[in-house]
Amino acid sequence: MNDAASNASHEQRGIGAFLRRCRHAVTRRKLAMVSAVFGAFSLCATAAIVFTVSRMPPPDLAAAEKLSTVVLDRNGQLLRAFTTSDGRWRLPVEVADVDQRYLAMLMAFEDKRFYSHGGVDVRSVARASWQLITHGRIVSGASTLTMQVVRLLEGRYERSGNAKLRQVVGALRLEHKLTKTEVLALYLRLAPFGGNIEGVRAASLAYFGKEPQRLSIGQAALLVALPQSPEWRRPDRNPKAARIARNRVLQRAVEEGVINQAEADRAILEPVPTHRRAFPQLAPHIAESEVRADPIAAEHRLTIDRNIQRALETLAREQTALLGQKLSAAILAIDHTSGEIVAHVGSAGYLDGTRAGAIDMVTAVRSPGSTLKPFIYGLAFEAGLAHPETLIEDRPVRFGSYAPKNFDEDFHGTVTIRHALSQSLNIPAVKVLAAVGPGKLAGRFRKVGAETVFPDATQPTLAMALGGVGLTLRDVATLYTGLARGGDVIQLTHRRADAEAAAKALLHGKQRKHETLLSPVATWYVSDILKDAPPPLNARAGRFAYKTGTSYGYRDAWAVGYDGKYTIAVWVGRPDAASTPGLTGRLAAAPILFDAFARIGEKRVPLAGAPAGALRVSGSELPPPLKRFREGGAETVQGPFLEPRVVISYPPDRSEVETESEDALLLKASGGVLPLTWLVNGAPIESDPRTREVIWQPDGDGFVRLSVVDAKGRVDRVTVRLKSPEMAAVFLPDHGE
Repeated sequence: MNDAASNASHEQRGIGAFLRRCRHAVTRRKLAMVSAVFGAFSLCATAAIVFTVSRMPPPDLAAAEKLSTVVLDRNGQLLRAFTTSDGRWRLPVEVADVDQRYLAMLMAFEDKRFYSHGGVDVRSVARASWQLITHGRIVSGASTLTMQVVRLLEGRYERSGNAKLRQVVGALRLEHKLTKTEVLALYLRLAPFGGNIEGVRAASLAYFGKEPQRLSIGQAALLVALPQSPEWRRPDRNPKAARIARNRVLQRAVEEGVINQAEADRAILEPVPTHRRAFPQLAPHIAESEVRADPIAAEHRLTIDRNIQRALETLAREQTALLGQKLSAAILAIDHTSGEIVAHVGSAGYLDGTRAGAIDMVTAVRSPGSTLKPFIYGLAFEAGLAHPETLIEDRPVRFGSYAPKNFDEDFHGTVTIRHALSQSLNIPAVKVLAAVGPGKLAGRFRKVGAETVFPDATQPTLAMALGGVGLTLRDVATLYTGLARGGDVIQLTHRRADAEAAAKALLHGKQRKHETLLSPVATWYVSDILKDAPPPLNARAGRFAYKTGTSYGYRDAWAVGYDGKYTIAVWVGRPDAASTPGLTGRLAAAPILFDAFARIGEKRVPLAGAPAGALRVSGSELPPPLKRFREGGAETVQGPFLEPRVVISYPPDRSEVETESEDALLLKASGGVLPLTWLVNGAPIESDPRTREVIWQPDGDGFVRLSVVDAKGRVDRVTVRLKSPEMAAVFLPDHGE
């Protein structure tokens, strides 16, 4: 019985095993048949689709053409970018602009047969379909990069059979029209990376602060991972999800042999960015000006050098922070051998509202102070009226009702013109301008393109010698390029196309049009004096020629210099033209000028040597007509020469002084004999008889008449306006350097 039962049990188990093998065999055959049928169907369907779509129009590429407007420097580097009309950061980018490791990881993770399929990867479709049948759910996708590009061009993100069919058809049609490189470039330009960031270049700048040409392995992996779920994986909002996705890409890259495990381990340790960076905003004033001038152009190429621009913007920001609140600065750097502007710093900080940073002070009309004195003497040298060693009197003088004064309120007696210009004495400069004529000076400026602006549309006067005229920083820089170039002024340009056209014309023997500012001999005399001008503290003299200037009322501080290659002009002041006590070109602008030359490069190109006809002699060897300057139209002021009259040195006459509530005002005088008596609107105020200064508390805004009387009864009076902060612009002669 037991043996029979045992045999029956073995027999049943054998039959069961046989039946199971039969069922498995049948199942395998069915599945094989299904797979074969499905594969044949897929091939037939693909062939049918290829035939059908060959007659259909390709996807609309209009979305890919809506790019951010970009402003580039002379080497094609990004200075400034602007969002598209719909507020997207979508920067132009080509395949060659992207790190090759990023591209390799992108292919390994998204579409490893990208270069072998025709837009639709049939093998991936078959695999995805088989997995769907066997698992009852989607295990892997079959979307190619080309299909993703079609979806991005459509701008629709629904997941449906119709949407997938449109992508298949569009991908086949797109690859029929474009090359693989062009299709890949579309993906690099359109892929979403969270928020309003589209394209790998915009993403690299936003998350890493750099162009995508050189990415670390971790950075490249993160950029591969983000487009799959851009909002959920945004590193600035969900760094944990971004890190997990990045690490998954790194592991796939190891599996596909793109990187090794050691590289992946190091990349995993890289931090994920947790905030978005600001897009480059270099040369913002001139960039916006170019976009306004040609809003249709997608790309603007400038002559600006990105590295120099960044260095000088940093310099302006740092130095004005040390000088005081509400002050701004502007710097213009020019390669005067070609006329190309290599740096245009319009303010101390474009986004700094406390310094009115949005105002471009390079193009603002201001009083140039004493920066025009070199051209006055240059005209005298050119006309044969003077030589650097000619003697001239620095004594009290009056031209009708106009009595110029020196910045130090002193007189220096008989000096050479070389000394008068290097020390920026005012009285000799006015005397020389009276001889050459202010109209001639203004006419020479207009001839070379520097437009002068006079108060109330008046005619040029002797006040031009001390800044009684309006000019922009660009105008002043243009004039100084004439000194740097031996007398010829070249037209300045900030557009790369203009510079390239000029260079091309020069190769074909066509010279650029130059305007003559001064003769070569006169220009060399001026430069020979300016190169020995006293430098700021802790600065080296003689490396380049330069001149400073201070406008009336301490509103504008200037410094302009040049060597054999570069001309740099610096302005410091308040954009609202308010007075800043103690603001002078030598103390505020000259240090910036010297630092600017150092940041451009330590090596200086020497100035040109003496031209033919230049007299390099001492004063005693000069021809008799040049030994002493012949003055005309001047009336010598009588009085003791060694005892200057009392003068109110601050605030200046006709100035506007900004006052805050409860702030006292410092009144200063120079000259005269102590004790001094101060009066405000005719009423005396308390003062220390031992000093020439007094602290006075104003009681409100409005016009105030200040008077000071010395021990000998000599009086000086000024009228000033006390006001709350507001914009103003006045072009008056300075007392200054």
